[in-house]
Amino acid sequence: MKFQTIHNKLEVLPTSAQYEKLVRYCCEFLKVHDALYVVEEAFKSGVALSLEIFHSILDACDQSCEFNLVHQINSTISCCNVIPNSETFRRMILLCVKMKDFVGAYGLINDLERMNLTPTASMYNCILSGYFREKDILSARNVLKQMEDADVKPDALTYSCLIANSHCEKDIIKFCDEMRNSRVQPTKQVFMALINAYASCGLFEKAKQVILDKRIPVKYLNEIKSVLIGALASNGQLSGALELYEEIKEAKCDLDPKAIKSLIEHFQSEGELNKSLQLLEELNNSPYWIHACFSVISYCVRHENLRSTVDLLKKLKDKFINAEVDPETLFDEVFCLYAEKESTDMQFGLNLLQAFKEELGVQLSRKSLDFLLSACVNAKDSKASFVIWKEYETAGLPYNVLNYVRMYQALLASGDKNSAAKILSKMPKDDPHVRCVAKACENTYIKSPAVEMKKKRKKKALVATLGLLDGLKAKTE
Repeated sequence: MKFQTIHNKLEVLPTSAQYEKLVRYCCEFLKVHDALYVVEEAFKSGVALSLEIFHSILDACDQSCEFNLVHQINSTISCCNVIPNSETFRRMILLCVKMKDFVGAYGLINDLERMNLTPTASMYNCILSGYFREKDILSARNVLKQMEDADVKPDALTYSCLIANSHCEKDIIKFCDEMRNSRVQPTKQVFMALINAYASCGLFEKAKQVILDKRIPVKYLNEIKSVLIGALASNGQLSGALELYEEIKEAKCDLDPKAIKSLIEHFQSEGELNKSLQLLEELNNSPYWIHACFSVISYCVRHENLRSTVDLLKKLKDKFINAEVDPETLFDEVFCLYAEKESTDMQFGLNLLQAFKEELGVQLSRKSLDFLLSACVNAKDSKASFVIWKEYETAGLPYNVLNYVRMYQALLASGDKNSAAKILSKMPKDDPHVRCVAKACENTYIKSPAVEMKKKRKKKALVATLGLLDGLKAKTE
C-alpha cells in the first residue's frame, strides 16, 4: 500500500486523522473492501478510529449493495474496541434486512442489552419495511407485537409504513386513529403514504384531499403534490394527474422529477408520444432523465418510430459523452427490445442499423448485431440476414459458433436451404452441443417428405369431406 510505504520511508507513523481521511476517500468512491483494509492496517498500527468512520463504511455498503459485509464490519468494530451506539445498530440492522437476513437483524437487536442500549422504533422500522417488501404480512404484524413487548412506541415512520401497506380504507382509518391517539404528529412521509394508500384503494378523491391538510408545512407541499401526480398516473387517473401538473406549472413551482418520470411512463401507455417528449425536456438536468429517456426510446422502438428513436439516441449519446460513460450497454438494450418484439419485417431494424452508423457515428457491438440476427429468424428474412452478417466483418468481429448457429437458423427459417448448408459446413462438427442445436433447427424449419405427404393427404381428405357436406346440404334444401 503506497500510503503505508511512504510513511515507512519517512519513519513516521500515520495518524488517526490520516487513516480516517483515507477511509472516507475510499467510502466516497464506494471502495468498501479498500476501506476495510485501511481500518485493518490502522488496527495493526495501534491507531484508534472514531465510530463515525464505521458509520461511513456502513453507509457505503448500503450504497454499493455490499450488504453481506455487515457481519465482518460488526466483528471489526468489536476487535477495534469501538463502542457502537443506536445508530450503528440501526445501520447494521438495515443491511441485514436488505439481504433478507431477518435472523441476523433480530440477533443484533438481542445484542443491544449486552451493550447497555435499548431498541428504538427506527430499528424495528427497518425490519417492518423489509417484511412488507417481501409481502410477509404475518411477520410484519409480529414486529408490532415485539415493539409492544419491548415497550418501544411506534413513531411517524412506523405509521407511514403501515398506512402505505394498507389495502382498504378501514385499515387506513385504523392506523390514522392510532397515530392520533398516540399523539404522533404526521410527517411528510405520512402524508405521502396516505396519498399512495388511498390511490391504490381506488379512493382518488380522498387522495386528492390529503394535499388540503393544513398540517402540511408549505416547504413540503409541492413535493407531496408530486407524489399525488405519480399516484394518480400509476392508477390510471391520467387526466387528474395532468390537471395537477398543469396547476403546479402555472404557479411556477418546482415539480419533483419522479412525478414527471411517472407521467412520461403512463403517457406512453396512452400512446401520447408528443406529450412524453415534452415532459422529457423538463427532466433535462435531472438524474432521472436517462431512465425516462430510455423509457420513451423503448416506446418508439416498440412502435417503430425511427425518427424519434434516433433523435433520442443522439441526446442519450451526448449525455454519456459529457459524463465520460460508455453508452454501449444501453445501445445493446435498444436492439434487444427490437428482437423481443418479434417483428415480421426487418426494415425498421435495418434502418436503425444504418442510422447508428451514419447519424450517430456508432459501430454496433457484437451483442447488438447478435440481437439483429436473432430478429431475422422471426422475420424469416434471408436478405436482411446477409446484410447483418456482413456487418460483423465490417466491425472487425470474427464470427463465433453462436453467430454461425443463429445465421443457420435464420437462413433455414427463410427457406434458403442452399445458403444454410454453406453455413452448416463452416460450423464445428466435433461439438455435440452445436450438432444438437443444428439438428433442432432442422427439425423446426425443414419438413420431411413424409410429413409433407401426410399434410397433403389430410388436406385432400378435408376437401373431399367438405364437398360431401356441401352435397348433403344441397339435397336437404
